Amino acid sequence: MKDVDFKTDKVLAKEFLSNFADIHGEAKYMIILQEVANRRIKAIQIDLEDLFNYKDLDEEFLRRVTENTRRYVSIFADAIDELLPEPTEVFADDDLDILITQRSQEGTENADGSDPRQRMPPEIKRFYEVYIKASSNERPFTIREVKASYIGQLVRISGIVTRCSDVKPLMQVAVYTCEECGFEIYQEVTARVFMPLFECPSSRCSTNRAKGNLILQLRASKFMKFQEAKIQELAEHVPKSHIPRTMTVHLRGELTRKVAPGDVVELSGIFLPIPYTGFRAMRAGLVADTYLEAMSVTHFKKKYEEYELIGDEEEQIARLAEDGDIYNKLAQSLAPEIFGHEDVKKALLLLLVGAPHRKLKDGMKIRGDIHICLMGDPGVAKSQLLKHIINVAPRGVYTTGRGSSGVGLTAAVQKDPVTNEMVLEGGALVLADMGICAIDEFDKMEESDRTAIHEVMEQQTVSIAKAGITTSLNARTAVLAAANPAWGRYDLRRTPAENINLPPALLSRFDLLWLILDRADMDSDLKMAQHVLHVHQNKEPPALGFTPLEPSILRYICDAFIVDTLMCEDPRAYISAARKLSPCVPRELEEYIATAYSSIRQDEAKSNAPHSYTTVRTLLSILRISAALARLRFSETVAQSDVDEALRLMQMSKFSLYSDDRQKSGLDAISDIYSILRDEAARTNSLDVSYACALNLITMKGYIEAQLKECLEEYAALNVWQIHPNTFDIRFIDA
Repeated sequence: MKDVDFKTDKVLAKEFLSNFADIHGEAKYMIILQEVANRRIKAIQIDLEDLFNYKDLDEEFLRRVTENTRRYVSIFADAIDELLPEPTEVFADDDLDILITQRSQEGTENADGSDPRQRMPPEIKRFYEVYIKASSNERPFTIREVKASYIGQLVRISGIVTRCSDVKPLMQVAVYTCEECGFEIYQEVTARVFMPLFECPSSRCSTNRAKGNLILQLRASKFMKFQEAKIQELAEHVPKSHIPRTMTVHLRGELTRKVAPGDVVELSGIFLPIPYTGFRAMRAGLVADTYLEAMSVTHFKKKYEEYELIGDEEEQIARLAEDGDIYNKLAQSLAPEIFGHEDVKKALLLLLVGAPHRKLKDGMKIRGDIHICLMGDPGVAKSQLLKHIINVAPRGVYTTGRGSSGVGLTAAVQKDPVTNEMVLEGGALVLADMGICAIDEFDKMEESDRTAIHEVMEQQTVSIAKAGITTSLNARTAVLAAANPAWGRYDLRRTPAENINLPPALLSRFDLLWLILDRADMDSDLKMAQHVLHVHQNKEPPALGFTPLEPSILRYICDAFIVDTLMCEDPRAYISAARKLSPCVPRELEEYIATAYSSIRQDEAKSNAPHSYTTVRTLLSILRISAALARLRFSETVAQSDVDEALRLMQMSKFSLYSDDRQKSGLDAISDIYSILRDEAARTNSLDVSYACALNLITMKGYIEAQLKECLEEYAALNVWQIHPNTFDIRFIDA
């Protein structure tokens, strides 16, 4: 290997920064340097892809940058020092500017040149940071693939962040003043620990043998932001019978506060060794620990508010907004591989969208997150639905009942390995803050652990009073639980309360408790078998009649940008758009909602074995689901159709039980639909019932449009009513 001439490489770096043009023909890095000179940005990120695409590419130079990245960060920084243009905007000087100006003027007086530590290092003058970003063309490494041969090289890894320290100042340049000679001494700090200087190294103090005492000047020293994080392998990257590996990541400057525990990220950085210190060094011998010095951070799942529309997504969203059937299309785009469950998917879509949080003037908060519990027989795809929703949500945590303890869900007090202080470690519900927490096998949880969820589901906080720590953590999360009935399968001979076997205090906190029973039915079983076989053969679901929305678009559907311009083929983009709206209930609907709620209470009071526990929380649930539906329509106000759909979903959640009740009572579907329409005509004291109203009424009771049409034809033939030929509206013949 020939000797490397770093001066030549510095010239190459200057040429690249000066001459590189992007696809629009603009000098990309010179524009960035002008922004830096105007103090608009601090970070300069040099992309290796740009270096690879550079017209005068020197492949050896590119290889050296990749394999000796830390040295080339300083070479690029030196090149930028020489290239940095004059500022084109006026800005106020800060303390550092004034100090550097004074030092530059006094530079020659205050140093005798005998010691390099008396010269001002270039690092102290820089008000920017340089990062080199790895190319994103290749697959990122898993943590266990990063071996010793990669030491000092630029690598790209993916994983989940498990712990983050607080952001603290890290010293870059220590500045001392000598009490004897008055000279300023500079000490560059390149590691996390350093040995401070105590004796003045200047020639004056050496000649006088004064051993001048050095005083550290904190105001004149340079510090940068520093944060330490732990990253863990993703579950899909861990081989069988192995445990996930972790790696320490050092984040500096502008990269701090970019990650939080629970984030799935892709990091590019320099893989470096770090010697153990203190007692651990005596035990470790020659063995060193390793860490990743981060150069760039990319989130796999952006938060809703960080999502930016790219390409033609804005036009797609606008097109979808005009589509009257968007609610059904979005619901069908959720897990299209799973057969049926149309209404369950609609409820899960509303869980993703959510309702706006309300904060009253006196400080009281009313949650907007929708909680759903899926309870059903084995093999009805509950766990698959949970996994899919966690995949779509930008922040989601999946856990199981048996594998979770009370503190594992809320928060645990642990001893910090670095400081030995007692610290709080957030559990699954805290990690899922502003996201979704999916709890599978909910019925298998210990009762004592299940009570830990009560506060989170209504107050949306986790209160702790342990080991001298008394605090309250935010847990603004939507809970999605899946459970089996008490005896494994739903037992029709027992009451719903006995089958559900969850305490009323917990059940009332769920906005929707969905009972999914696995019934034998020749037609539906045949269709489901064909669907499953199609998925296995083709590795994709059967055609839906439209292009299902990708999860990445679905995710951002829930967070609205601009009401007129949004809606796209990616459900996430649409959700992201919708979540920005805050619909309100108009006055004219207040009476309608109040009447609907009171009638549900009356029906439950008359029932011998009620299917649910109706409390005031049920009324709030109706409002939340209605607001989520209004968000999907990009509307600022809740419409009556939203309230009707919310009531219908509540009815359909117990559809399996109602169909069983009808079988017991001996009523066939046609007779039951007739009695529903007759009751409606009597209630409104009118002979006319519109087709839309009739369809809404019968779907709330679990019937379908084909049954309604069959009923209309049968009773029209009996001369009970007349049907309008165009609108299908009904007029009773008054006998």
